[in-house]
Amino acid sequence: MSTPIPPAARRPSRLRLTAYALAQVAAAPLALLLLVVLVVGGALALLWVGIVVVALAVPASRWLARRHRAMAGAVLGTPLPDPYLPADGPGVVRRVLGWARDPMTWRDLVWLAWAASLGLALSLLAVLLLVVVVTGALWYFGIEPLMRLRCAVDRWFLVPGHTERLERRVQDLTASRAEVVDHSATELRRIERDLHDGAQARLVALSMNLGMAESVLAADPEAARRLVADARQSTVAAIGDLRSVLRGIHPPVLADRGLAGAVGALALDLAVPVQLDTALPGRPPAPVESAVYFAVAECLANVVKHSGAAHAWVRLAHRDGVLCAEVGDDGRGGADPGHGTGMLGVMRRLAAFDGTMAVSSPTGGPTLVTLEVPCALSSPRTTPSSGPA
Repeated sequence: MSTPIPPAARRPSRLRLTAYALAQVAAAPLALLLLVVLVVGGALALLWVGIVVVALAVPASRWLARRHRAMAGAVLGTPLPDPYLPADGPGVVRRVLGWARDPMTWRDLVWLAWAASLGLALSLLAVLLLVVVVTGALWYFGIEPLMRLRCAVDRWFLVPGHTERLERRVQDLTASRAEVVDHSATELRRIERDLHDGAQARLVALSMNLGMAESVLAADPEAARRLVADARQSTVAAIGDLRSVLRGIHPPVLADRGLAGAVGALALDLAVPVQLDTALPGRPPAPVESAVYFAVAECLANVVKHSGAAHAWVRLAHRDGVLCAEVGDDGRGGADPGHGTGMLGVMRRLAAFDGTMAVSSPTGGPTLVTLEVPCALSSPRTTPSSGPA
C-alpha cells in the first residue's frame, strides 16, 4: 500500500520545481550517454563485451530512472512505486536475460531518449524562465504547468501501463498459487507425520496396555492396575499431541478471542517483554486472521531466537481496507527475509491473500516487519485487548 504524500509535499514551491528542472537538465547528458551505451551493448550482446556493457549500464539507467520517478511523484503528488521485476538470480548472463524479459527495461530505454530530447527542452525552458529577468512573470505562472507536463510524461514512461500491470498481476497470482499449493502439501505431510509419530504411536501403546491388562486382570490385579495406569498416561499424552497438531492448524484461542486476543496470548508466553497495541474495530475473515496470526507468531519467534532484543512490540490496525500488522524489536538488526524457511513461509501465507511483507532491519537495529493484507472487517465478536504484556 503506498503512503500518501502530505499536503505540503503535494504542491512543491516554485523554487523547488525549478530545482527539479535544473536537476533534470543536469541529468540529460547522462541519459543520452546511457542510451548510446545500452544500444551499443545490446547490439554486441552476442559477445561477452556487450553483456558486460549492458550489465553495467542497466543498473545506472535504473538509478537515474528512480531519481526522476521520485521527482515526478513529488511534483504530481502521488508516490510512484518501483516497477522492476526481481532479479532472476546470481550470474551476469542470467541477470541480463532477466532484464531483457522485464518490460520496464525497454520502457526505460525509450524514456532515456525522451529525457535527453523533448524532456530536456521542457526542463531547460523552465530554468530559463527564471534566469532571464524579463520572463519572471512567465516563470511565476508557467513553472508549475511546465513541470507537471514534464513529470506526467516521465510517469507515463516510468510506471507500467494498465495492460502490463494486469499481466504482472496474473504472473504474481500464478506464482503465489503454486507456492500456496506446495505449502499446503508440505503442511499436510507435516500433520500426517505428527499424527503418525505422536498420537497414533501413543494410541497403539494404549491399546496394547489395555489388552495386556485384560489378559492379566484375573491372575494379577495389581499388574493390571499398573497397566491401566500406564494406559491412562498414554491417553493424556495422546490428547496433548492432538492438541498440539490442532494448534498448528487453527489455534482455539484464535477462534475464541480473535486476532488481538490470540496475539496477546502469544506475547504472554515469550521471554521478551512485548508491548501490544492490537485494538481492531472488527474481525477479519477467518483465513486472513489465521494467516496473519501465524505470520506474527513467526516474527515473534524470530525475535526470541535471533534478535537479542530486550523489548518487542506488536501493532495491529485496519486502514483504508487493509489489515496492517507491525512487529518490531530493539535487537541487533540485520534480519534478511530472503534466508530461512520461516520468513519465506510468512510471505507465502500472505501472498495467497494478496498480502505483502516488508522488512526494515539495519545493522544495530531496530527491526520492523510490516505485514499488510487487504480485507474487510466484520463486526467484533470479542473484546480486543490492548496494553503491555
